[in-house]
Amino acid sequence: MANYNIYFSPTGGTKKVADILVGNLEGEYKEIDLCRDIEPLKLSKDDICLVSVPSYGGRVPGIALDRIKKIIGDGARAVMNCVYGNREWEDTLTELQDTLESIGFTCVAAVAAVAEHSIFRQFAAGRPDEDDGVQLAGFVAQIQAKLDSGEGNMCQLEGNHGTYKEYNGTPFKPEGDERCTGCGLCAAECPVGAIDTENPSSNEKEKCISCMRCISICPQHARDFDADYMRELGDKKAAVLGGHKENYLFI
Repeated sequence: MANYNIYFSPTGGTKKVADILVGNLEGEYKEIDLCRDIEPLKLSKDDICLVSVPSYGGRVPGIALDRIKKIIGDGARAVMNCVYGNREWEDTLTELQDTLESIGFTCVAAVAAVAEHSIFRQFAAGRPDEDDGVQLAGFVAQIQAKLDSGEGNMCQLEGNHGTYKEYNGTPFKPEGDERCTGCGLCAAECPVGAIDTENPSSNEKEKCISCMRCISICPQHARDFDADYMRELGDKKAAVLGGHKENYLFI
């Protein structure tokens, strides 16, 4: 038997939630970081996986799905974890469930949890926080009880299965400014290879998925957006992104 903590977390918010969940689950969990390409992996029915993804416009990021599909579930049990930036997750969980079941997983539970928005950081700032940690630990107690019971019934998620909302990305495509030293860290860490190693201040916009990883890891803070513009746009989005959104358990 083996346990895996499988996550796609370009800016760290999804991994924070995942770490709280696995930290309260029994056993040791090996990490598989979907921000990097992975080797094919075959599991067994005795294995348990926490699979965590962020919601991008109500969908699972395509590159995360591509890498997840390199895994053969072969009956392994999956706990799904969708992390959303204080808006909605829409079809993210159902798309993740459909994908996991198509490659042989048994999906036993699902969590939808809030983390700080990856672009407009003022929304859900600091989440998951201490209160979230307590609530998520309570979720895990219910999930662990189901895992321990050996129940084979799948988690039944309502919503769209097989047909999902259209998502065409966002216009936010970060580029480097005069502070860029050409260190190449952003190019090395970009999940989709959208940054040229020879010219790391650039951005291949057709490839870029606006995951904001390059902004979050740049040691010179050379990749960002105009502060006044983002403040003004953030004010316009406050009605949708503001307030205190909840975490949810489906079991």
